[in-house]
Amino acid sequence: MPHNPYSRLFAIPGATAFTLGNLVARLPMGMFSVSAVIMISGARGSYALAGAVTATGLAATAVVAPWTARLVDRHGQARVAVPATLIAALGSLSLVLCVRYGAPDWTLFASYAATATTPNTGGMSRARWAHLLKGDAQAVHTANSFEQAADELCFMLGPVLAAFLCGALFPQAGTLIGVILLMTGVLVFAAQRSTEPPPQKHRALSGTPAPTKSLLRARGMPALLIGFLATGAVFGSLEVVTIAYADGQGHKSAAGVVLALQAAGSCAAGLVYGAVKPRGSLGRRHVLCAAAMAGVMPLPLLAVVSTGSLIVLAGALLCAGMTTAPTMVTAMTLVQRRTPEGRLNEGMTLAVTGILGGIACGAAGGGWAVEHLGAAEGYGVPVAAACCALLLSSAQACATSTRARPRRRRPAPPHVSNAA
Repeated sequence: MPHNPYSRLFAIPGATAFTLGNLVARLPMGMFSVSAVIMISGARGSYALAGAVTATGLAATAVVAPWTARLVDRHGQARVAVPATLIAALGSLSLVLCVRYGAPDWTLFASYAATATTPNTGGMSRARWAHLLKGDAQAVHTANSFEQAADELCFMLGPVLAAFLCGALFPQAGTLIGVILLMTGVLVFAAQRSTEPPPQKHRALSGTPAPTKSLLRARGMPALLIGFLATGAVFGSLEVVTIAYADGQGHKSAAGVVLALQAAGSCAAGLVYGAVKPRGSLGRRHVLCAAAMAGVMPLPLLAVVSTGSLIVLAGALLCAGMTTAPTMVTAMTLVQRRTPEGRLNEGMTLAVTGILGGIACGAAGGGWAVEHLGAAEGYGVPVAAACCALLLSSAQACATSTRARPRRRRPAPPHVSNAA
């Protein structure tokens, strides 16, 4: 057995191939929204329209993504992911044509809403690891940490690549190259059939009935999803407030570099966390990670209030980012534990939907705080969101331990003889 836990993962036949395909498919996830904003605002001269179009796509994804994931679980990753990606690619190409030829505004909303069928490639990859590493908790922990680091890396590089392509080539370049990467990556990923988990349909044929109960009603799942909302609000508010603060300092172009440091810290922490053997119960680890995130999140606020330096803020965001990946890894592992067998893609997609919803709420809350309180004070929003995530994880851990604790039996009353 290799000493490096990540070497052990990729020693599995087919693991390297599906991981490379998934990374190529996942990179455009951070490109499409930035590319759409640049393309629409440049052609129509309205950031409000560009923001409304991307928000509509996010809302459509929140509705469609769990349904797509359920189809993936039921019929298999390859059979559903490829046609779903093709529909999403056609939606992106339709958006490019509508913007290019001056189509009515409503066509932009309809085109971008069609991209909501994009499958959750990160969730499908995690489902493959869970299938391949079934029964090995340490290896699953390492795989989840790697996937979280990959998420951070793609969302760090995606916006930078999109902005570069749209600026260096032409405004539609980011969307077009994103479509090519997405389609190519999904085709490579889907071609690795040997590592694909069996669909629910095959389980039903073998005598194991497929569960029909909604995952939203599964024990502990609602609290977990609300926790993902709170964690997503940390990401969304940090992004908006940091851009506004850098703009107020006259260095708006530096906001991307500052935010990239936060993602880099999270990526590095995720890889280190995956190489360490976890100790203690999973619920306790989740609470400790959330406590670390809540404890470090005030650093950006202190940096801007006490120094006002972007360099100090960048260091504070780097430290804050190092606590988000372990929190996400433990939360995703909890989702895997509480998701019924054969429905892991759906469970992972619900978690990602919660994160996306939290990002939208955090962005709205951070924008309101910047406008009404000031950019520096806006850093109080991610602090409040991190504290909410800590409270939710603590309450959930207490409820779980209470259910697991055996009830004490009352001693039987002494038998009284009738002879007296």
